[in-house]
Amino acid sequence: MRRKQGLLISLSMILLLWLSPAVAEFTIEITQGMDNPTRIAISPITQGGRALSEDVSNIVSADLERSGLFSSIPRQNMLSFPATLKDVYLRDWRILGAEYLVVGEVIDRGGRYQITFSLQEVTGGRNVFTKVVDGTPAQIRDMSHHISDQVYEAITGIPGAFSTRVAYVTAYPLNGRMNFRLMVSDADGFRERMLLESKQPIMSPAWSPDARELVYVSFETGRPAIFRQQLASGTREQLTNFRGLNGAPSWSPDGRKLALVLSKDGNPEIYTYDLTTRQFTRVTSHFAIDTEPNWTPDGKSLIFTSDRGGTPQIYKLAIASGRVERLTFAGSYNARPRLAPDGRTLVMVHRDNGSFHIATQDLVTGDLRVLTQTYLDESPTVAPNGAMLLYATKQGDKGVLAAVSLDAGVKFLLPARFGDVREPAWSPK
Repeated sequence: MRRKQGLLISLSMILLLWLSPAVAEFTIEITQGMDNPTRIAISPITQGGRALSEDVSNIVSADLERSGLFSSIPRQNMLSFPATLKDVYLRDWRILGAEYLVVGEVIDRGGRYQITFSLQEVTGGRNVFTKVVDGTPAQIRDMSHHISDQVYEAITGIPGAFSTRVAYVTAYPLNGRMNFRLMVSDADGFRERMLLESKQPIMSPAWSPDARELVYVSFETGRPAIFRQQLASGTREQLTNFRGLNGAPSWSPDGRKLALVLSKDGNPEIYTYDLTTRQFTRVTSHFAIDTEPNWTPDGKSLIFTSDRGGTPQIYKLAIASGRVERLTFAGSYNARPRLAPDGRTLVMVHRDNGSFHIATQDLVTGDLRVLTQTYLDESPTVAPNGAMLLYATKQGDKGVLAAVSLDAGVKFLLPARFGDVREPAWSPK
């Protein structure tokens, strides 16, 4: 029994964190950026000088600054507001120290907006690109995030992740008890939308590869059960109803299967579930607790947490052969594994000097790096471009989300306006 107590710390941590009230959009507080961020100017992008319902330039500026790699020149400091390349006087921007300039204009094409935008390298006077994005007036934020993605990739060489979304769980007091909500928002916290509200805990949201569905654990039936829900229609389906533990669902890269944890045979084991045939296949068989499965990018293996070595550590299971390999050895506690898109960088919760932090381990060299110094860090989720990760932590006595780059050079907090936010899951696209 003592052997299992260490791994159960994860569950205890999660339950304790539901004691704080919660709700609402999160805000963003950059706490650490690069020492020499790229200076960029985003000229106001308008429709013939008329403002739109959303400020495209401000959205792009906020996106780029949130990456920690860019410093935007304030609009009030700009000497001119060019909309096209022919309107640009590079001297104006060199005086301000801008290294890059984004200009653009909006044209109304019969109820659809078309934005033509350009990225100019100020120092060399080179036009990096001119591109077009279009959409409805309701899609202004989508178009703005698309511009941010294009600018970010052109300058850094890394695909942007500003057009992605984040799922998370909030808790809030109602009539003397806690209520729980499963939420989805843009990666910047805007356009928050509630998918589910329950008087019972909601845990472990995970995205489908096409970002159209979520699976998650809900206690609404009186026991933990796994549900599948479509975002567009809200249609939901209960996938498991076994006695005992039904938890930690994870979608395979091809979208055909789930990995999950069931204790229906008496001990927590990892199973796969074929979403077409509705068949469960047990893939681990050990007297220890095996939990928190996640797929490798090629879909051929699972990484998971187990205390089969005496303490919680991370293992890799080759599905075809059943071969199990231990991946972590540093420290007495490593759990909640996630792999970056490169398949080489392992992200996990690592106990360091009695505190739980987010760490990475290079699976080729074995090098371990602790990324965070906040308190009670958990639930890491990696951006689809592999540049950043989100995790849950504590700020004072309340739970917040936080983000850190995988090189630990950039950090920011995303506290909820009114309370506690937990269990983040970054969408794949």
